[in-house]
Amino acid sequence: MIIVVTGMVGVDKKSYLEKVCQFAAGRGKDVLLCNVGDRMYAEAPDIPPGKILDIPMKRLNSLRRSVFKDIIAKAGNAPNLIVNTHATFRWRHGLFPAVDFDQMRRLNADMYVCLIDGVVALHSRLVEDHAVEHSLKDLIVWREEEILGTEMLCKGIDETIPFYCLARGAEVETAETFYGLVFDGRIKKAYLSFPMTAVVDMENVQKEINEFRRLMKRLFICFDPGDLEESYLPEKARAASQKGLDCVEVTVLGREVRLDLNEVRQIQRDINSQTYARDFMLIDQADMIISLVPSMEDERAAISSGVERELQHAHEAAKEVYVIWTAKQNPSVFVTQTATKVFGTVAQAEEYFKVKGYAR
Repeated sequence: MIIVVTGMVGVDKKSYLEKVCQFAAGRGKDVLLCNVGDRMYAEAPDIPPGKILDIPMKRLNSLRRSVFKDIIAKAGNAPNLIVNTHATFRWRHGLFPAVDFDQMRRLNADMYVCLIDGVVALHSRLVEDHAVEHSLKDLIVWREEEILGTEMLCKGIDETIPFYCLARGAEVETAETFYGLVFDGRIKKAYLSFPMTAVVDMENVQKEINEFRRLMKRLFICFDPGDLEESYLPEKARAASQKGLDCVEVTVLGREVRLDLNEVRQIQRDINSQTYARDFMLIDQADMIISLVPSMEDERAAISSGVERELQHAHEAAKEVYVIWTAKQNPSVFVTQTATKVFGTVAQAEEYFKVKGYAR
């Protein structure tokens, strides 16, 4: 099995993929991880750390091709191989490709995965670990370019090769998701749908949602929009502006981060449009959608327009549509007529999935 993993600088793919390899080893799978960047530095010891993209393009391309040539040779002997690379680069040279199609054809990968993360987490890692000048706008655009570049690379090589976009989220959870995608095709892939922004301050609803997410991740390979949540940023910016502040304070990766207020405002439209497109893409790469509709404090159903649109998109894409409606208010005909099945509790859904043989 050969898997090509892409993702922009700041995702920290290396440490994540090392955890994937450890997880696989614990289940008897031997996986060789080839980090293209590390191998390029090893082949050119005269280049200081963090400076490889500053060298002339001709030498950069030659160095990259030499490393990929070695990786292609290793692919024939490794039982499982993960190639950690990029699809695109944004640097002083502008936007340019990070791979060559002829070598990728020879590599003949079985799967492509683009790892992504939230813009605040990306910013935080770049400030902490890399001397990369950037704005939040740069990061959110680069992330979209990397997804598109990886998908075009994958389909340009072979349209039958699977391509997945995966948010790294909580490392332990998504490392298991990654392992399931690669090594256990029997497990169903589910997109998790639930209200987010409208219930952010409702503690009981949040608890119910988090328990639902944890359980589904034990049962299925899950694509969880909560693993990349940044729609709260525009509201944070509005609140900061009303207080006369020039920055937005958020907590990410266990530390407090200050973001420039104007930079957050600049990416509001990008956040909205990317969330809309990305969630539909995640539904398309899943086998089913499982949606939780809880009750709000006034006992109305906490079903947002986003959840309704996701259910409709999944139905029109001929996916299995499951709704767990724990709200006291009855579901509308637009839910019942498009759902494969509606459950009253999470426990009922769990039992049904186990009887169907869907769950692990």
